[in-house]
Amino acid sequence: MSKPLTIADLKNLARRRVPKMFFDYADSGAWTEGTYRANEDDFSKIKLRQRVLVDMTDRSLATTMVGERAAMPVALAPTGMTGMQHADGEMLAAKAAEEFGVPFTLSTMSICSIEDVASVTTRPFWFQLYVLRDRGFVERLIGRAKAANCSALVVTADLQILGQRHKDIRNGLSAPPKWTLNSALQLATRPQWCLDMLRTQRRSFGNIVGHASNVSDLSSLGAWTAEQFDPRLSWDDIRWIKDLWGGKLIIKGILDEEDARAAADTGADAIIVSNHGGRQLDGAPSSISMLPKIVDAVGDRIEVHFDGGIRSGQDVLKAVALGARGTYIGRPFLYGLGAMGKQGVTTALEIIRKEMDITMALCGKRDIQHIDRSVLANTPF
Repeated sequence: MSKPLTIADLKNLARRRVPKMFFDYADSGAWTEGTYRANEDDFSKIKLRQRVLVDMTDRSLATTMVGERAAMPVALAPTGMTGMQHADGEMLAAKAAEEFGVPFTLSTMSICSIEDVASVTTRPFWFQLYVLRDRGFVERLIGRAKAANCSALVVTADLQILGQRHKDIRNGLSAPPKWTLNSALQLATRPQWCLDMLRTQRRSFGNIVGHASNVSDLSSLGAWTAEQFDPRLSWDDIRWIKDLWGGKLIIKGILDEEDARAAADTGADAIIVSNHGGRQLDGAPSSISMLPKIVDAVGDRIEVHFDGGIRSGQDVLKAVALGARGTYIGRPFLYGLGAMGKQGVTTALEIIRKEMDITMALCGKRDIQHIDRSVLANTPF
């Protein structure tokens, strides 16, 4: 295949190169996947204004997110089990993001550890935190993030209980893995993936195994994880984390104006408008449909970021036009990683940058800082 030109091209490549259970993990939504599909589909309802005979030279996509410089208003989102899309996946993605000049966010549920990623990067990365029942473990995680010089903490607020994802259940995806004839066949048809995984020692959950109480190996992880997500999580816990962390704090998973106001009241630096990629509450509205409402509610009090359904540079531009200071891509960089490793992540970023740059010019703008609703032909939300 020639060089991928779109995120869809990378997705097709990843589908052929990554075992089905792990590709489906990245590509699935909860229940009917209605919200997952809406995240993508609702972008097509937003139309752009074409402008002509304006100066299109000297264009710039440079911006800041929570005060940090970014080559464009895009960060790599925290994604669980990234290292199962490609061996050492989090380390490769972090290096690609650093070279490109955009933030990388490491998930608590990563395969490579905080220390692994810190060992291959020089730019401070961001760390995503799940607030678990074991508050001592949470404190240790935050301490490790500080020691690794992470420059922002992203607290996920919308995973107090786990949404049901039918593809994972049908594939038998679990920790530790349950080896069946189906899973064995999946691996047998992906020999290069298997060879890459055999060359690395990073095949577990590096932030948890050996660090959490009573989790000494992968066999003890499943029971621990099942009881750790905390349904009692509250705004008081966010304030506790803010005090403990002491640095830049971003709250991820805001999809309602009332919750956005409560988040702003905590003194956090930013919120991420997100429905967890359609992986939690199926039937919830798309992230992009809620973005302008949340910007109107709290955009003068807190930096508003966006996550969910981005598959192109045009999608990024539309989110910025509706008030997002920055956006996050999860599946697009995972497709790139699964398809081509580190180069695939770079390719995904290049695709998005080129599409955003050209679209901005054709809308008559030269600087991403000047993008607002004036570039939209309609505002359906």
